[in-house]
Amino acid sequence: MRAMTIILASATAVSMFATAASAQQNMTGTITKIDRLNSTISIQQTQSGTVGAGSGAIQEFKVQDTNKLEPFHAGDKVNFSAAEGGGTKTITDLKKQ
Repeated sequence: MRAMTIILASATAVSMFATAASAQQNMTGTITKIDRLNSTISIQQTQSGTVGAGSGAIQEFKVQDTNKLEPFHAGDKVNFSAAEGGGTKTITDLKKQ
């Protein structure tokens, strides 16, 4: 019984680590909308893959510091990282390409 508990705890820890690691991946995309009043930014993620791959869905992200949005405009291509917590996706890093 104790061995089974250890195995289940290990499996849970590995799955949580994999989820956290994937949440912090660097992604690329194009800014489609910036709402400075509500501290949100919408980004259409670029799909990786073969030539001719389409663009991803547009996702809206929260930005903790609105001042970080000043140099950005709709249409800018960006590299970004985001984290999800409490059902809200938040930009953790945003840079122009």
